[in-house]
Amino acid sequence: MDDHLMPDVAEQPGDPARGGAPSIAVLVPCYNEEAAIGKVVGEFRRTLPQGRVFVYDNNSTDRSVMIAGNAGAIVRHETLQGKGNVVRRMFADIEADVYVLVDGDDTYDAGAAADLVDQLLRNQLDFVNGKRSGGGAAAYRAGHRIGNRILTGVVSLVFGKRFEDMLSGYKVMSRRFVKSFPALSSGFEIETELTVHALELGVGIAEHPTSYKERPEGSVSKLRTFRDGWRILRTIGLLIRDERPMAFFATLAAVLSVTALVLAWPLMVTYLETGLVPRLPTALLSTGLMILAFLSIACGFILDTVTRGRREMKRLHFLAHPPAGAAPRRAADRGSP
Repeated sequence: MDDHLMPDVAEQPGDPARGGAPSIAVLVPCYNEEAAIGKVVGEFRRTLPQGRVFVYDNNSTDRSVMIAGNAGAIVRHETLQGKGNVVRRMFADIEADVYVLVDGDDTYDAGAAADLVDQLLRNQLDFVNGKRSGGGAAAYRAGHRIGNRILTGVVSLVFGKRFEDMLSGYKVMSRRFVKSFPALSSGFEIETELTVHALELGVGIAEHPTSYKERPEGSVSKLRTFRDGWRILRTIGLLIRDERPMAFFATLAAVLSVTALVLAWPLMVTYLETGLVPRLPTALLSTGLMILAFLSIACGFILDTVTRGRREMKRLHFLAHPPAGAAPRRAADRGSP
């Protein structure tokens, strides 16, 4: 029987409130990583022996599936191409108390996983980001490094500065964070969406330095600097529109109103001097732009109310799950006499 159709007892989340050990799932998206996937699976199985390693193949044409299975991973498949599609499938399929998300290219330090998980459980956090350090130019290309700083800076400016390496592919998350995450992205912009979700929910988060290294020989990066950078920037814009509609539409209104005033000023001066409006099309254009500015403000007010309701629903869904690493409750905590 195919792995993805078989129930797995080890996938069922533990009950920290009853003293059970939290279950851990290591999630590895994979697309043509035969040069690295076996080592990634083996190292995470050694580092987190109590966890299960899931490799989700994304239409690989090499031997990635066979190598991952031989290394001891539970191999499943997602045919919709793109990392975001794979992560969405993983989050929907797998049940655990703690989720470790990592790329299958052997660039992240598997030895840090235990510390990341321990930090999340010990402090009852919901999101721990592995901040990349080291590696040099060969591992972390200049274009990727600059792009990461710019994109992380934009998100920090709008949603709050709590991360320095937003685009890291090494993240540890609680069950309640994962199960409240809508996962709408299809590609590499999924890291941006995860970060904004954490910032908007106001969950317990941390960033932990982890070493970063060059890909092994034969492994090729699937990230395209300009194409994927543009997609991430577009995602940030959409998230600002969806999560900060008042600021988004107020900015748009300001641009429209300033443009309208610049166009209308010479007409106003001429009208005051001669009593005539010499350029009627320009007058109509400036009037239309000012009307659009007021409509934009109205949209901002309406969508701000809608966004608040959406945020409340996500928060309630988040709170429906117990925190990771919760200690057993005492009788007094339960309200017993």
